[in-house]
Amino acid sequence: MTIKSILPASLLLLGAGTLLAADEPTEYEKFEGSAEYVKFALNNLWILISAALVFLMHLGFASLESGLCQRKNTVNILFKNSFIIAMGVITYFVIGFNTHYPSEWLIDGVLAIGGPAGAEPGTAANFTSEYNPGYTYWADFIFQAMFAATAATIVSGAVAERVKLPSFLIFATVLVAIAYPIAGSWHWGTGFLSRLGGGDAAFYDFAGSTVVHAFGGFAALACVIVLGPRKGKYTKSGLKPILPSNLPLATIGAFLLFLGWFGFNGGSVLSADAQGVSTVFVTTALAACAGALACIATSWIVLKKPDLSMALNGFLAGLVGITAGADAISPSMSLVAGGVAGVLVVFSILFFDKIKIDDPVGAISVHGVCGIWGTLAVAFFGGANFTSQVIGILAVCTFAFVFSFALFYVIKLVMGVRVDEAEEAEGLDVAEHGVPAYNP
Repeated sequence: MTIKSILPASLLLLGAGTLLAADEPTEYEKFEGSAEYVKFALNNLWILISAALVFLMHLGFASLESGLCQRKNTVNILFKNSFIIAMGVITYFVIGFNTHYPSEWLIDGVLAIGGPAGAEPGTAANFTSEYNPGYTYWADFIFQAMFAATAATIVSGAVAERVKLPSFLIFATVLVAIAYPIAGSWHWGTGFLSRLGGGDAAFYDFAGSTVVHAFGGFAALACVIVLGPRKGKYTKSGLKPILPSNLPLATIGAFLLFLGWFGFNGGSVLSADAQGVSTVFVTTALAACAGALACIATSWIVLKKPDLSMALNGFLAGLVGITAGADAISPSMSLVAGGVAGVLVVFSILFFDKIKIDDPVGAISVHGVCGIWGTLAVAFFGGANFTSQVIGILAVCTFAFVFSFALFYVIKLVMGVRVDEAEEAEGLDVAEHGVPAYNP
């Protein structure tokens, strides 16, 4: 039975007129039916896929860190990484996004503290191309939110095996909610770094060698200085290596990070542009592989043995080294950028051990030192202004170090940042969580 067999024809005509009036297409519906919509939808889909790949990197960090540390601290490391991504997304929604990309500055080009995402006027436009010709407001938010927690994850690995859990969670929350968005706004939020040289010679950092990685690396350095080394690592007779618990897991973590980096760099094209995305994929892969080979060769010569953990950090060093210039450095020069990073990471790790800066996973070297190199590499191989690159590096790294040192030191004075010797010896899994990662 059809509706026509029930209603009189006059009512049908009246209803049709009402439906036509009610179904007047909205601006978004008109756009949805246009030729431009297909391109817009494809761009937006790539941003969302990239966000998912960057999310996968957090599993990579968790696996790499727990594999490179002692098994008695596995639960603690996995707990911290679980907290970081959950906290990072929420705080980025509540305050980070509109601080990172401010609509108003408290101090022009330097400081802006924004409100919750989506709270600005004109929210209806957030779901259309009126926000951006390449993607929606919410696609932009979730992609950037996946980046936000990375800084705290970098610190997590460096302070592993001896940091008090509540103290670290407080530090990580403030770092991600406040410090990272402020530093990011200087470059990506039209802050002072994006205005250097009137914009013609602005600081250039495509996907965050400095703004994400060096920021996290120097925050980690500050925390490690305040925290001190693990017990038994540095003795009167010299360095005593603390061996990793699970190199297969660490290897899985490194390759998950490699995979996720295609979203980290590829998504930073901010569209599905065929030439742009494919070029970035190639430079990313070449730099990572060059970093691994250079690190393998260098560490084999220096340490007299082929070291797997160094090889894994070589991949990551190459990836960090190309992140600032993945779109600007040619494929052939990306081999150089990644290779130099692979050599640097070996000598950096050895240097920090020599001065008794204990970093269980090499995060300070991979992200801090290689992040600086990657940002300078854009000036050497990608045409960026050298002076602006140096200014950007100094501004972001100094801010990250000073902010982190001050915050972590205050936490130390108020509640302490380090577990006692007995807990450290027992392992944080039992001492902090009451359960081991592996049952006998």
